[in-house]
Amino acid sequence: MDLRKIKTLIQLLQESELAEIEIKDGEESVRLSRASAVTTAPAAPAAAVTAALPTLSDPAPAPEPAAPAPPEGEQVTSPMVGTFYAAPSPTSPAFVKVGDQVNAGDVLCVIEAMKTMNHIESEYSGQVAAVLAENSDPVEYGQPLFIIRT
Repeated sequence: MDLRKIKTLIQLLQESELAEIEIKDGEESVRLSRASAVTTAPAAPAAAVTAALPTLSDPAPAPEPAAPAPPEGEQVTSPMVGTFYAAPSPTSPAFVKVGDQVNAGDVLCVIEAMKTMNHIESEYSGQVAAVLAENSDPVEYGQPLFIIRT
């Protein structure tokens, strides 16, 4: 891409309220950003140019709203890394849903790990207050999956 075109784009970015401009011309691309230096990998052996401009009166980021507190109760956590399934098969209803009564030993979900389906049982008797994982989500060891009000 011609250096004059790049200088024109830089000037346009400085004079406008835009935070970023990205132009693709065939196999060449240019990305200009006020926020920080951005690296661009060329899609082919063509040259890619990246430029960063100083921040010109960027507004302060708005504070993020506080996450709602989880319901009170006992947490049932994942005993392993794997994939969370709320039902025994895609066409079956979920083992449990919010509001269901469960007893200690009832199956709450399945976690697939290394092609093995592991039934996760409740350690507590009570009412399901929250289901904290979505069907087919990857889960980590110790990640909260359910909250049971005892």
